[in-house]
Amino acid sequence: MKSIVLGILGCLVFCSCKHEKATELNFLDEFVLADSIAFQNSIIGGLSGVDYANGEYYFVVDDARNPRFVKAEIKIKQNKIEAVDLKQVVLLNDTTASYYKENALDLESIFVEAETEEVYFVGEGSINNGKSPTVFKTDLNGNFVEAYELPKNLSDTNNIKHNAVFEGSSKSIDGKGFWVAMEGPLKSDGEDPTFTKASSPIRITYFDKTSKKATKQYAYQLEHITKPSKGNINLNGLTSILEYKENHFFIIERTYQSGYGSYGNIVRIFEAVIDKETTNILNIDALKESDFIPLKKRLLLNFEEVKDQLTDGIIDNIEGITLGPKLENGNQSLLLVADDNFQVYGKQLNQFILLEIK
Repeated sequence: MKSIVLGILGCLVFCSCKHEKATELNFLDEFVLADSIAFQNSIIGGLSGVDYANGEYYFVVDDARNPRFVKAEIKIKQNKIEAVDLKQVVLLNDTTASYYKENALDLESIFVEAETEEVYFVGEGSINNGKSPTVFKTDLNGNFVEAYELPKNLSDTNNIKHNAVFEGSSKSIDGKGFWVAMEGPLKSDGEDPTFTKASSPIRITYFDKTSKKATKQYAYQLEHITKPSKGNINLNGLTSILEYKENHFFIIERTYQSGYGSYGNIVRIFEAVIDKETTNILNIDALKESDFIPLKKRLLLNFEEVKDQLTDGIIDNIEGITLGPKLENGNQSLLLVADDNFQVYGKQLNQFILLEIK
């Protein structure tokens, strides 16, 4: 009970330096790419993660049968997305890499090291089939380079829920590592978000590039579900994470509920902060049985507030976020992308969202 109280208090209390202006996000534009575009023997869809490096955007495609990523240029002018120009599809089909053969490459997030031009991926694996989640990197041609060792608490497939595994990743501001975030709680950590407030912590892990291992880990409390149920699917989870300044993150939470057709998503962006009080949970196996203080968080943007500016009022399945180029006014841009699931579940959009950090 004590861990639940601490978790809830940690979510409600958000401290910031009194000399520091609070971060704000401003909606600028939406761009929708036609669905099911055929390009270089591939269908463009399932864009589940995005990163911006060396003037180009990199999108990972959520297609476990044919893992790949897409390079593109996005033209932004006067706070508008003018075009999304596809440049290359890169397949992860290195036949010499045993890692590709031994693992289930259900890829969910991507980022690119600008200096080395190495591409990092995180994937969910296939928990129902005993396949662990993955963290690894390739070269720009999709050839396997190396994998990262998972901490004990993220490698036990008996304690991980299928389809609630690694969903987001981010380059670290210190340049020495990167962050990987779970979508949902481990079985030993907490309950899936429901309509009742409870403790639903997910783990955010820092991997060190030199040791190739996890060196610290923190808990982030997910929100409960607020919209009435219409169907039998009602879930909320983390879909993306971005460290935008040291120990400060943008975190996307996406609620999906069946029965609403194309309007089943609630998407919110939170700012979350690690401070000196936040508990390093790397060596804690079960948060249900432990006291901990999670990241402090506050709501920055609920897409319900801007749905009138979106195509048909649809807030789609937003799963990727990256810092983009500076805008003409000197402010930093953010680009978000939605995973249209290749239209398998009905009408969805290859939706790109442009925001401004103020």
